[in-house]
Amino acid sequence: MLKVGEEIRRALADALIRGDTHEPGLMGASITVSEVRVTPDLRHAIAYVMPLGGRGADEALAALGRAKGELRRSVARAMTTKYTPDLAFKLDDSYDRMDEVRRMFAQPVVARDLLSPADEDGVGDDADADAADDPGGDGLRNARDA
Repeated sequence: MLKVGEEIRRALADALIRGDTHEPGLMGASITVSEVRVTPDLRHAIAYVMPLGGRGADEALAALGRAKGELRRSVARAMTTKYTPDLAFKLDDSYDRMDEVRRMFAQPVVARDLLSPADEDGVGDDADADAADDPGGDGLRNARDA
């Protein structure tokens, strides 16, 4: 399923770059096809797309829906499978989720919680330095060192 999904993704991206459709809404539009998920029976595929910059996403999605037949024919020519899956298009919101996760990690409360206990109180640094000074490696100091 993953291999077929990737093959469809490449075929869709190539068709969109070449402008294989007669759909006016897709002429000159830069649309990223980030992922294609295929059902186990390989009869249906959902392509996750996003126009460049995220502007005009709804219009691009509607245009892709109108050009679905032409895009399916382009995919069929590029594939070697017995069936060409029926295509559906959804907006890819993974970029928005990624930005939200970055904002969350940037918050001081979250950043503080991500520090390891050794980093917070500095215990890990001193313990490492003491272990490096101990030639015996057992962590105990000799009587003459004390």
